[in-house]
Amino acid sequence: MKEIKVLDKGFVRLVDAMASDAGVVEAARVSYAGTSKGEEKDKGLIAYLLEHQHLTPLEHAVFKFHIKCPIFVARQWFRHRWSSYNEVSYRYTQSKDEYYIPQSWRGQDHKNKQGSVSAKLDDKALTQEYVRALETASAAYNRMIEAGVAREMARMALPVALYTEFYWSVNARSLINFLSLRADAHAQLEIQAYAEALASFFSKAMPWTYEAFLTRLWKGENPKLASARATALNS
Repeated sequence: MKEIKVLDKGFVRLVDAMASDAGVVEAARVSYAGTSKGEEKDKGLIAYLLEHQHLTPLEHAVFKFHIKCPIFVARQWFRHRWSSYNEVSYRYTQSKDEYYIPQSWRGQDHKNKQGSVSAKLDDKALTQEYVRALETASAAYNRMIEAGVAREMARMALPVALYTEFYWSVNARSLINFLSLRADAHAQLEIQAYAEALASFFSKAMPWTYEAFLTRLWKGENPKLASARATALNS
């Protein structure tokens, strides 16, 4: 199992995969009983598929990931419905005291109501205030558990900074959609970090498809993906 650490306590693990460039080529050519025509033509076919958005052959390439991320990241993640999820339940298990602690605090973007910008803030004081709030919520949760409150109710006191874990199975077509939205500079920085980790696994398993995604479909802004795109275009 391969793993990439994300944020302070999170990770993306590749549990299993049935995903390859060859599989995309085979799925695309089966309609006319064709097979591989050599590396150059096969790579060209994948580029053609992505450029013209003939994407159903990518649905046969499937990844299974194990994700650990803050709940607020997971709630954004679960909006991507064309995939399968199984999440840890705090009805069945007691919460661990694992919370996301940001290294710095961003200011509100007044041009984009849902965005943030770099700002000169008192990071130390804000982190202390934040940690106090987390500790208060965690202590309340633990006291309710000790008093006999059901886990399904005690969990209501827990903040969305709490880490959760889930398994995520997704095909390459849906993964491309996820990366297009969540690896973009307009996405929240925390989920961008997870998207970059997913892109790393994608690029290793399906290098031709990933390259075609960057050069034929990618329209976003992200330094890491932009660097990979520039390399692909110059190769």
